Amino acid sequence: MVRMKSVTAIVALAVLTAGCSGDGSEFTEPAPSAAAAATTEAAAPVDSGPPAADDITTLDGVAYASLTGDVASGKSAFMQCRTCHVVDPGMNRIGPSLANIIGREAGSVAGFKYSEANANSGIIWTEEKLFQFLEKPQRVIPKTKMIFAGMPDAQKRADVIAYLKNPN
Repeated sequence: MVRMKSVTAIVALAVLTAGCSGDGSEFTEPAPSAAAAATTEAAAPVDSGPPAADDITTLDGVAYASLTGDVASGKSAFMQCRTCHVVDPGMNRIGPSLANIIGREAGSVAGFKYSEANANSGIIWTEEKLFQFLEKPQRVIPKTKMIFAGMPDAQKRADVIAYLKNPN
């Protein structure tokens, strides 16, 4: 009985991790050339810390305003998020409900226990800030409890935001 519970727990953890890890493309990017690495290091300090609450720059340099999100594609891309989140108001899972997230203060969903880092981030979830966060959550809110590695595809991030704005 104990062995079966252990196996079940391991399988559940594997499913959770797979659901949060996207398509794995963030781990398959080729290493930058030495010249590109030198340029990147010169442009940004190695330990620059998290971006300010009102800073919306992304690692990939893509601006949210340059994209048009597609609700249907966003609903499909959101499937990996459903392991932890729902868009139903007042319904928290492993993560908080994402209903009406645009314009909401980070760490403010009633009944969800946030990390101190998230609750004290000072972030208001604008579309642009959410776009930046979805790229690499740990960069924007270090020490967040969210274990999602990020969504490197800028268009998918824009699509998810379009869906979150209009999930019906």
